Amino acid sequence: MFFGEYEHNIDDKGRLIIPSKFRESLGGQFVLTKGLDCCLFVFSMEEWENFESKLKSLPISDKDARAFTRFFFAGAADCELDRQGRASIPISLRKYAKITKEVTIIGVSNRLEIWDSQLWSGYNDNDDLNYEDIANNMAMLGI
Repeated sequence: MFFGEYEHNIDDKGRLIIPSKFRESLGGQFVLTKGLDCCLFVFSMEEWENFESKLKSLPISDKDARAFTRFFFAGAADCELDRQGRASIPISLRKYAKITKEVTIIGVSNRLEIWDSQLWSGYNDNDDLNYEDIANNMAMLGI
């Protein structure tokens, strides 16, 4: 399980240090893809296979299901860590997530999210995010 928040810088070659706390759970190879809310999702291979299975079970006849599946698969990239614990983030994914230099990496249960630090700060400062309302909605879902 991933949790916590870490700040790092991406270097000029697009390499990002993955916090040591996350490396073992992530494994040597993992999948990086477009995420929701303008961030990147990082899945261990096991979690990617679980996620892939759920996406594959969506009906191909449903327009939204096709779009949702395309979104994640078209943006996906196999990644591995170098000896310094860095991952190379493809330029297309950096552009999607508007990542330039300062990055925030957060653990979100079964995945990591990589955010441009300014976007992450703006997300957290968003007045539309009312955590009490969100908690009430989650309660209706049984959480």
